[in-house]
Amino acid sequence: MRTLFFIALLLPMALFAQNQDINCKAFLYQGDTLQYKACLVIENIPEENQFYREYHEQFDKALEICPYFSYAYKAKSTAYLKSGDFITWKKLIDKAVFYDEKKCLGYRGWCRYQFFRDYQGAINDIERLDSLVNYDIGYSQNGNYHLNIAKGICYSAINQKKKAIEVFNQQLNTKNYEAGLFDYYQLGVTYFELKDYENALKSFEKQAQINPLADNEYFRCKTYKALEKQEEYKKYKEIALKLFKENRTLLDVYTHHFNKVYYEMIERE
Repeated sequence: MRTLFFIALLLPMALFAQNQDINCKAFLYQGDTLQYKACLVIENIPEENQFYREYHEQFDKALEICPYFSYAYKAKSTAYLKSGDFITWKKLIDKAVFYDEKKCLGYRGWCRYQFFRDYQGAINDIERLDSLVNYDIGYSQNGNYHLNIAKGICYSAINQKKKAIEVFNQQLNTKNYEAGLFDYYQLGVTYFELKDYENALKSFEKQAQINPLADNEYFRCKTYKALEKQEEYKKYKEIALKLFKENRTLLDVYTHHFNKVYYEMIERE
């Protein structure tokens, strides 16, 4: 209940932030009057209107004023992504990246991973962004993962498990970084897949302390099974089933998390 309260509290703030993620005066400060004028055309358009023709007409007007206004290409692309027109999304987001790599590479890279499982493409975008900036490259669009953790997931997905662990640990050991809600779970599964059961269990324990998940306990029970520790195996299988019934599992409103576990998998274990 406490978690739900904070989600309810933060959701309006998140929605407000989405509609205020561009400051037109910043372009004027940079001396870019074209982007400033283009920005004024769309600055008060609510994001929830993105599926209306009028929304896109306004952004098209902005692009007539400034053809290199990357924000407009990115904003327009999002509607096509959500509606399933991936070809148009790709054309638009590529233009956005072309005109402003620093602001758009992270978004394109995350979408490549989340929606298309284009793991190598996502790695390329995230690493390219990291090479361009001297500050924290930030988080995924939905806030679930730091982009470096997302990069680690992609390396794991293309079976470069040791590289994935290196990337995970480098981010987790970064000064002032606080582990995300699923970071240690992804690290633990990768250790498990390499049969490094000691480090897998350490990671699963850290994950349980931060955010208890059925998925985490499922892999913890599998680890104990591999170690032939039957009592612990049964214990964590029951915990996994209980947490799943409480909806304490990896959830995403658009797609499935990497290493997502389902109830039937736990039951059959």
